Amino acid sequence: MDRSPLPTPADTERRTGIILSLVAYLLWGAFPIYFKAVHAPPLELLANRVVWSTLFLALVLGARGRLGALSRAARAPGVLLASIASGALLGLNWFVYIWAVDAGRVVDGSLGYFITPLVSVLIGVLTLGEALRHGQRLAIVTAAGGVLWLTLQYGQLPWVGLALAGSFGTYGALRKTGKLGALDGLMLEQVLMFPLALSYLLWLAARGQNAFQIAGTGQSLLLMCSGPLSAVPLTLFAAGARRLPLSLVGLLQYVSPSLQLLLGVYLWHEPFNGVRLIGYALIWLALVIYSVESVWTARQLRRSGGLAT
Repeated sequence: MDRSPLPTPADTERRTGIILSLVAYLLWGAFPIYFKAVHAPPLELLANRVVWSTLFLALVLGARGRLGALSRAARAPGVLLASIASGALLGLNWFVYIWAVDAGRVVDGSLGYFITPLVSVLIGVLTLGEALRHGQRLAIVTAAGGVLWLTLQYGQLPWVGLALAGSFGTYGALRKTGKLGALDGLMLEQVLMFPLALSYLLWLAARGQNAFQIAGTGQSLLLMCSGPLSAVPLTLFAAGARRLPLSLVGLLQYVSPSLQLLLGVYLWHEPFNGVRLIGYALIWLALVIYSVESVWTARQLRRSGGLAT
């Protein structure tokens, strides 16, 4: 007879959170496959992503009856200005990554999302006055060593990875201090970018160069899918993160760049020689230090009666 204990509600919540978060990270990790499949210049693909994301989110939030509440929240002091800043950073992040995939630099893009957690910690110190723990200092110094190694070997900063990490890390810091939830905040950011994106697509259409206008049905459908592909992973992640401690969420987030790295090396055969491996190894070591320190700190907080993060 099976005498194993029945799962508790907490166990079920944790398992659900892991599944939802993993699906979100796997979708994000597979984004290069989608971007490679769409035959449109990076700026045009970005504009389509903004337009279709706005329309998709409007349907989702409208069905939930939250558009009115979002409109009222947007009138609060500072919310609109913060959303303009965060929207600009998100647009920059999206464009750089789309460009990197189009240029055959998926491996460089994965570097950005590997080091984003450490950049986020550094941004928190510089802008929010957060204190660095010893393990975090060691992790940042180790990662900086990896970036320095790559710079010295290739004669230039790994700017794609740094641009992605810097833009997304700063975006995360703005959203952390913002008043809107994940979907509401993304909707407002898309609404603010929508006029520029739509104007650009209409300008291309007037010149007969709009991919949606001249491409086949398959390509048009792929462009339309950029809306749900932007919003669905975020929705899954938000639902999963609410059910998990932040230390576990921090570990799961490396699924996306790991998948991107594997796709770049094994599917598209981008260069990843021993020299580059040394730089990445230092960054991976930094992430191990950061993750172990985060888990240890979370356990110490729980044992001492602090917040279980």
